[in-house]
Amino acid sequence: MAKATIDDVAELAGVSIKTVSRVVNKEPNVRPETRDKVLAAIAELDYRPNLSARSLAGNRSYVLGLLYGNPSANYVIDIQEGVLSICRPQGYDLLIHPCNHRDENLTKEIIDMIHQKRIDGLILTPPLSDNLSVVNALKNINIPFVRVAPTRNKDASPYVETNDEEASYDMTCQLIAMGHKRIGFICGHPDHLAVSHRYEGYKAALIENNIPLSEDLVEQGFNSFESGEACARNLLERKPRPTAIFAANDDMAAGVIMVAHQGGIKIPDELSVAGFDDTPVAHQLWPSLSTIRQPIQQMAKKATDLLLKQLRGKDVQLPASMLSSSLIMRDSTGPAPKKKSVIGSN
Repeated sequence: MAKATIDDVAELAGVSIKTVSRVVNKEPNVRPETRDKVLAAIAELDYRPNLSARSLAGNRSYVLGLLYGNPSANYVIDIQEGVLSICRPQGYDLLIHPCNHRDENLTKEIIDMIHQKRIDGLILTPPLSDNLSVVNALKNINIPFVRVAPTRNKDASPYVETNDEEASYDMTCQLIAMGHKRIGFICGHPDHLAVSHRYEGYKAALIENNIPLSEDLVEQGFNSFESGEACARNLLERKPRPTAIFAANDDMAAGVIMVAHQGGIKIPDELSVAGFDDTPVAHQLWPSLSTIRQPIQQMAKKATDLLLKQLRGKDVQLPASMLSSSLIMRDSTGPAPKKKSVIGSN
């Protein structure tokens, strides 16, 4: 049996070839009853569009690019799933491109990739979303792009973000309400500027509650489990040690819990631990991790929706789409331990 052609679909549905093409390409402004007739004809004839012809006809590849430089596998997977859930139903494939954000040839690498793979549009995640060399280069070649959680030159492109500082402030206030005053903080990777807002929220909560900010209780992490371990060892050697540690992501918080277990420190009786992101590791740990649920997949979905609107020629207005994070309190946090009284003291 000969393979069905677009002409066969048009004849069976009683429409023009152009209308069939618009339905196949998921273009708007096709009447629902017409779309249903075309889809029924496609199903009856088992018509398979020629993707190469589709690309040539529309001068598009129907491929989006996702650029990332975040070492957290959970973050990348959530972003990827969010993008795919929107772009696949719209007939777009996704090319995922890991980047070394410190590579001096990064901008050239990205531009070459766009031309070689014929990318239609890009989604940039932190820290690439703050790389102004890349941003300016993309604007110069006039390719549509959307950034996730940028902190610099926000008017350079459409973007989505979450309320990192406010959420971090809320978590710190929650720990303070539990009686904690010596609260350690593990900062995120210094190159990921969006994560710096989490430290700002921590500081703001201490100041508002009249708790001095102690540099001895702040450690520089790098978003990895191993850096969380190293920072936890430093913090837990302090005299007196903190009664709570708030890490700027869940991977580092997992490192804190590991070090506490190794040192025989009971969680949460002797040490409360909190993270940020609510990745799968948060409920796989023992005890389960109190954290901040960042709407990563929802941010990716919104970013993809904004990108597809640009590709359809629609005007995407700034400012950004703001999606809120939320506190998730689990078993790793509890009341601050009470000071032990000294027997026989006056």
